[in-house]
Formats: sequence, C-alpha cells, structure tokens
Amino acid sequence: MTDEMIIQLFWDREENAIKETEKKYGAYCYKIADSVLRNREDAAECLNDAWLQAWNSIPPMRPEHLNCFLAKIVRNLAISKYRSKYAKKRGQGEVLAVMDELEECIAGQADVEASFEASELQKSISDFVRELPKREGNVFVARYFYLNSVKEIAKKFHLSENNVRVMLSRTRDKLRERLRKEGYVI
Repeated sequence: MTDEMIIQLFWDREENAIKETEKKYGAYCYKIADSVLRNREDAAECLNDAWLQAWNSIPPMRPEHLNCFLAKIVRNLAISKYRSKYAKKRGQGEVLAVMDELEECIAGQADVEASFEASELQKSISDFVRELPKREGNVFVARYFYLNSVKEIAKKFHLSENNVRVMLSRTRDKLRERLRKEGYVI
C-alpha cells in the first residue's frame, strides 16, 4: 500500500490505517525506538504510542513523507521515555552521550528559544546536514538522529572508531560555527 493510501485511511478515520502503517513501517520504527531504548518491551510500547500519536495527528496534518513523519514521532517518544526512565542515572547510555555531544553546539537553549522559533533552528540544522558530503552527513545522521554508537557507525561505514569520533567532532565544530554565524549561539 502506498503512503498516500495510508494517509487517506487516516483522513477517513479507518482503523485499518494503523494496521497498514505497522505493516509497512513497523520494523523501521521499531529499529529507531530500539536504538534509543535498547529494550524490546519499551520499544514495543513506544511504537504503540507512536501509532496513537499518528492517529491523533492525521488529520489535521497531511505529512508529505510518512516515513519521516513516523520516524520523528518514534524518535521523540523514545527519547522522552529514555529520559524519564534514566533521569536519576545521568551519564548512562548512548542517548545521554549523544545529547551531551550536541549540547556544546546549541548551548544556551533557553536563549535560543526566546529569540528564535525552534522550527527555524531545526531548518538550519537540516540544511547544514544536507550540505555535508554524503558520508559525513550519513555518519552525522546515524549518530544524532538514529543514536547509533560510535562502534556501530564505524562498522556500518567501514571506518575506524577513531575516524568516526574525529569526523563527528569536526562536523560538530562546523555546525557550531554555522549556528554562531546565523546568530543561534553566542
């Protein structure tokens, strides 16, 4: 079934929309949730929450790319679940490591939110990633969207772990500089 057909099922409030969504994107969304949560039960629960959120969001929204729309929902739900589950265990796991790495690029988040809408910052970061060389962009997305470990990224892209760390560090430096030039960070 095509994405357009699935979206129309949501618009028509057909219960089959969730079944078709799960059939087409269940494995993809599960992989995203599991890469954050690293727990089968939590990942499955996250998917159920994601299907409900999609049901409540379509309509009024009509996503242009259903896979990206669902990925964003799942990722945000998984990160929220992870944070609430491990709030007392700061420093544990890949999610917090990734957030710490990016925090240095977007320091002063409260000031950013007061001065600019989050959507403008998100667009700027998306544009930045699209402009990166393909491999560098893929490594950045693997780390900061899919929350893969450095080891997983090195294996996936046939790089050394040190090469991945250096590439990510340089990319964060470039992002920080770009956000500085655009006025998002001081």
